[in-house]
Amino acid sequence: MDISQQYAQNDVSGMNQSQLESRALIKTAAHLNLIKEHWDEKHGELTEALEKNRKLWTILASAVADKESPQPDEVRKSILNLAVFIFQRTVDIIKNPTPEKLNVLININMNIAKGLGGNGGE
Repeated sequence: MDISQQYAQNDVSGMNQSQLESRALIKTAAHLNLIKEHWDEKHGELTEALEKNRKLWTILASAVADKESPQPDEVRKSILNLAVFIFQRTVDIIKNPTPEKLNVLININMNIAKGLGGNGGE
């Protein structure tokens, strides 16, 4: 393991679940934004970035769908509805990719990350 991997591993070890989720959402949003901003050079990374985002939202949806989730019912419903929207939007983007379609995924991830982190995860 190189020094940057050690740093990254140590950097997350003191985070709670919400902070980790916030960080993951920000990271996927940043990657999607990079692809959007540099579409001609980066659109080849789109499928992988969308798959990572889908997996992240699958984890988030599974966590709130668990009967033992500490989240209030209204929050759980909202997250599940957002996950369904994310999945539908992902299919739409795969079928007809354009950089503009990434905006909604980026915005949702960043807004949820801000809510989880209290200040955007920082």
